Amino acid sequence: MEPEDFAADAALFARLRAVWEELDPVPAGLVDRMVAVVAVEDLSREYALLTLVEGATAAVRGENDTATLQFSDGSTSVMVHVTSTADGGRRVDGWVDAAPMAVRLVQGEREWEAESGEHGRFAFAEVSPGLTRIRMVVRDAGGELREFQTPQFEV
Repeated sequence: MEPEDFAADAALFARLRAVWEELDPVPAGLVDRMVAVVAVEDLSREYALLTLVEGATAAVRGENDTATLQFSDGSTSVMVHVTSTADGGRRVDGWVDAAPMAVRLVQGEREWEAESGEHGRFAFAEVSPGLTRIRMVVRDAGGELREFQTPQFEV
C-alpha cells in the first residue's frame, strides 16, 4: 500500500467514528464501570485474603517447622498446613470448604496434582521448598465451576 492509501483509510475511519459517536455514543461512566469490574475480578482471583493462623516463627530453622495458612476470596476458603519432612522437603496438607474438582500445587514450571477427599481434604508429599501457589477448580454453592487460586506463599 502507498502512503496516500493509509491517509485515505485514516480519514474514512475518522468519519465512521464521528458517525457512530453521534448516533450511538458510549454510555456515560461505561469505561469507569468496566475498569472497576475488571479490577474486582482480578482482586478476587489474584489477591485472596491471606491470614497467618499459626506458625512456629521462632523455630523456623528447627526440626519442627510448621505453618498454617488460610486463604479466602469471600466464597471459598482453603486452609493449608505446611510441615518439613525428614528429606528436607515439605508436606502440604489442605482443606477446602467447596467441592474441589481438581487441585494443583504450582512452583514456577513444576506442578503437583492431588486427589481430593470426601470432605475437601488434599495433600502433597515431598514438595520442594520455595514460592508456591495452589490452584483448584471448585463447584460453588450454585453448582457452577470456577477457578480458585491462592497468592504465592513460601513452603
